Amino acid sequence: MQERIPGVEEIGAQRVSFLSHGEVLAGALFLPDGPGPHPALVVTGAWRTVKEQMASGYARLMATRGFAALAFDHRGWGESGGRPRSMEDPLVKAEDIIAAAEYLATRDDIAPGAVGGLGVCVGSGYLAAAAARTPLIRSLAFVAPGLPSTATVIAQVGGEAGAAFLRQTAREAAEQFERAGEEPLVPAVEPTPENSVPGADYYTNPARGLIPEWDNTFNPASWESWLAFDAQAAADALTQPLLIVTSDSAVSPQSVREFVARVPRPVEERWLDGITQFEFYDRPDTMAIAADEAAAHFARTLSG
Repeated sequence: MQERIPGVEEIGAQRVSFLSHGEVLAGALFLPDGPGPHPALVVTGAWRTVKEQMASGYARLMATRGFAALAFDHRGWGESGGRPRSMEDPLVKAEDIIAAAEYLATRDDIAPGAVGGLGVCVGSGYLAAAAARTPLIRSLAFVAPGLPSTATVIAQVGGEAGAAFLRQTAREAAEQFERAGEEPLVPAVEPTPENSVPGADYYTNPARGLIPEWDNTFNPASWESWLAFDAQAAADALTQPLLIVTSDSAVSPQSVREFVARVPRPVEERWLDGITQFEFYDRPDTMAIAADEAAAHFARTLSG
């Protein structure tokens, strides 16, 4: 199924849908000029987000650089099917990325054997987990990646005591859904303090990430799977070419270096100066640099 998305026809965006584990996922496929076949990218964004945020922003840029680029809503998010809603389950999201790559590989306008992936923030971690499980994703680019280990996730929530509290919260939320079919959703992002880091108003600013398509919800049942997530472990199994574009001012630069050290092949790295995490999400000049780097990388590593 596909129909035009109003307002973005000039770069060939189409509404598309595909299945992941029995649920219909909604996507926006951005196509470059020309008949193809084109090399293609699955593009995925930060946690708790929908396709119209940073994923579509980068997908548009990659289409103008010659790549078909698919941004989509994961199961339980945005326009996609699936319940419970607003679940931040890393393994489920990795499965959806694989399904998106499989969908691209079925299209006549996509070059055979030329599907890659571009991840933003922790979407990079989900993409790594997906790429470690399938050779269909031939090349990778991570932008301002979030690549936590289980230990760092637990440390960020206050150690074992905080993790225990969140696990109990997750169990109670899951039981409520099983018992009554109700999801006890909470805000995904609270209002931003005035003294926050530059750009941190992304999720609370209607001119940036606070868009009508995003309902700012999070399911506490997610904590069970999120606390067990280890993006670092995927590094050991990556055989695909990998580019990382980030900054020491972005999220957890040390985890990026630890991830790179574990990848069994050389990794391309581009470290920008003084760019915060949120500026990678929608600052035009920063996004253009990242997209240019990614386009050069994929031109070298995707063939078809």
